[in-house]
Amino acid sequence: MNKELIAELTRAYWMELEAVINFICASTNLVGARAEPIKQSLAADVVEETQHAQALARRIHIIGGTIPGSMQFRPGQKSLQPTDDPTDVLSVIRGVIETEETAVAQYKKIIQMCDDDPVTEDICVTLLADEEEHLRLFQGYLLEYERS
Repeated sequence: MNKELIAELTRAYWMELEAVINFICASTNLVGARAEPIKQSLAADVVEETQHAQALARRIHIIGGTIPGSMQFRPGQKSLQPTDDPTDVLSVIRGVIETEETAVAQYKKIIQMCDDDPVTEDICVTLLADEEEHLRLFQGYLLEYERS
C-alpha cells in the first residue's frame, strides 16, 4: 500500500465531492437569463463529478485505503462560495475555472506518482481529460461573458 498515493487520491476524492456541493449551490442560486447556460452546465457536471468521486473511492479501497467519512472533510474551494448577488455569473465562472485548474494539477501530481500502478494512472488520466474539458468550456464562457 502506498500511503502517499492514497493520501493524494483521497484529496482528489474530497475535491470532487466539494465541487459537487458547490456546483449544486451555483446551479441553484444563480438567476437571470445570462445565468441559464452556466446553471445547466454545472447541473450536468454534478453527475460527472460524483462519478469521479466514486471512481476514486473504488480505487482507494482496492489499493488498501479506507474511504473517509464526512467528519474528515475540510472545505477549501473559497472561490465558489455564494455571493450576495445571485446574478454574479462571472464570479461563478471564475470559481469554476479555479476549481478545475486545481483538479487538473492534482491529477497531474497523482499521475506522476503512479510509477508501478498503471491502473491508478489510467483512472487519473481519464479524470484529468474530463477536468481539462470542463476547464476549457468555462474558459470559453469567461471570454464570452467578459465581452458582453
